[in-house]
Amino acid sequence: MIQYIVRRLLYSIPVVIGVTLITFILLNVVPGDPVLEMVGKYADPETIQQIREQLGLNDPLVVQYLRFLFNLLRGDLGKSFKTNLPVSKMIADTFPTTLKLALSSYLVATVLGVSVGIISAVKQYSFLDRFMMILALAGISAPVFWVAVVAQLIFGLKLGWFPISGYYSFKHMILPAIVLGTRFAASIARYTRSALLDVIRQDYIRTARAKGLSERRVIFIHALKNAMIPVVTILGMQLSGLLTGSILTETVFAIPGLGRLSVWALSERDFPLVQGTVVFTAIVYILGNLIVDISYAFLNPRVRLK
Repeated sequence: MIQYIVRRLLYSIPVVIGVTLITFILLNVVPGDPVLEMVGKYADPETIQQIREQLGLNDPLVVQYLRFLFNLLRGDLGKSFKTNLPVSKMIADTFPTTLKLALSSYLVATVLGVSVGIISAVKQYSFLDRFMMILALAGISAPVFWVAVVAQLIFGLKLGWFPISGYYSFKHMILPAIVLGTRFAASIARYTRSALLDVIRQDYIRTARAKGLSERRVIFIHALKNAMIPVVTILGMQLSGLLTGSILTETVFAIPGLGRLSVWALSERDFPLVQGTVVFTAIVYILGNLIVDISYAFLNPRVRLK
């Protein structure tokens, strides 16, 4: 197991380098000058050139990229052009908020998605099954920013149940967590239903029923454990996505998390901050996928990690 983890981490190094290279190229291809974003378009050319020299932006692109990689190996993500604060500190200050939102949304998505999937599989082809799957399809198709705005209008402005923006208490996190969680719950429900339907058609399930076991025991003790093996994949991917993909939700609800920080960095052409958030996002995805692969061995001993 340890050898597998070390090998996977070593394989991840080229992935991180590739992500940083693509990000670096895109940032330098997109029109705009980060120095002008800092000093304004009315600054004199001498000041602009002096700042570019101080930031190393006059160096060849290859030199700039290699300098970033060298600093990255030392754990240094650089300083923000706009705030002059260490990028690692800005990420550390905002990520806990994103983590709270992600875990809250993950709880909503897992409980709701798995429950709906089980009910739909047990009540296959019933009105309840079709109704739930239609809702799941709608949840997957609806843009998250549209769902967020509708939720703000209904549950925030009309009913007054929840705050519609900011992050000052746990109550401010409830509505964003529901909006983000229900979207991911739709995918989990469809995966759970499909996996459980495949398992309950197996011979050992028919044998368990023939022995006189209750349907609840057959489903939850015998079928669900094996059905959860493919579901774990989507659960792990959803967690990684929730941790790093809450940009629109944080923006609509004005939550000061990592997603909103990324949007701000892009709008300000803050190269070090954009690169730092991208690298951090890639690492979170890699670790999330690694945890999913390791969990296979615990859910099903027949799975061997090599």
